[in-house]
Amino acid sequence: MKWQGRRGSGNIEDRRVSGPARIGIFGVLAILAFGYFFGIDITPVVQELDQGRPADGGELSQRDQQWGEFVSVVLADTEEVWADVLPAQAGGQYRNPKLVLFRGAVQSACGGASAAMGPFYCPGDQKIYLDTDFFDMMARKMGAGGDFAYAYVIAHEVGHHVQNLTGILPQVNAARARMGEREANAVSVMTELQADCYAGIWARQAQDRFGTLEEGDLAEAMRAAEAVGDDVIQTSAGRTPMPDSFTHGSAAQRQEWFSRGFRTGRMADCDTFN
Repeated sequence: MKWQGRRGSGNIEDRRVSGPARIGIFGVLAILAFGYFFGIDITPVVQELDQGRPADGGELSQRDQQWGEFVSVVLADTEEVWADVLPAQAGGQYRNPKLVLFRGAVQSACGGASAAMGPFYCPGDQKIYLDTDFFDMMARKMGAGGDFAYAYVIAHEVGHHVQNLTGILPQVNAARARMGEREANAVSVMTELQADCYAGIWARQAQDRFGTLEEGDLAEAMRAAEAVGDDVIQTSAGRTPMPDSFTHGSAAQRQEWFSRGFRTGRMADCDTFN
């Protein structure tokens, strides 16, 4: 992926130095509860993320700084793409989200969260939260490394921001609150797959506008989409995949909707709800 030397975003909020580095006992309990709810043993991930970090967050290493530059450039690309695509295709004005870089654990308008839960978007403050150690975990634990794979993750979270601006996310959250677990899970899958499709739109636009893609980049994104499929995650945890419990979609579904967005470049073709 070609990203070096390009404009970075001014919408980065870096809490990696000032923020708490270790997740603490309450963070551990929250993560274990998360894993229990979804039937996934993520204790090893917790241990890896919490190991050996200084209590005050420490100074940023050269690698930390490089991650910050990379994330900033990818976010800037999404800003340019959606500033044009959203008005043209959905008739709305795009407002840039903030992206918060943190270590270990973080507080948001949606509550406290741990890096072990992965990157997330909070509609309450319209911010994306990311611990870049997740990228290292993608490469080491999930077999889904590569710059463009990491960019796909960021673009997916930006896709949730687009859903929030278009009113889809508030409607989804309100509907899920009235549903049983099975139906709510199904709606959650539709929401996540649409964000994957929007990430595909970004990828196509990034290639057309900036010449971002290099040979093998799409394959990286597809491996990442596969690695975060619910069936793959459940299988990796030693469980039999249970579609009724899926909240993000199967590997095949996530690959399909990312590919659809990349192929067509149209928001109208990302209507997972119909």
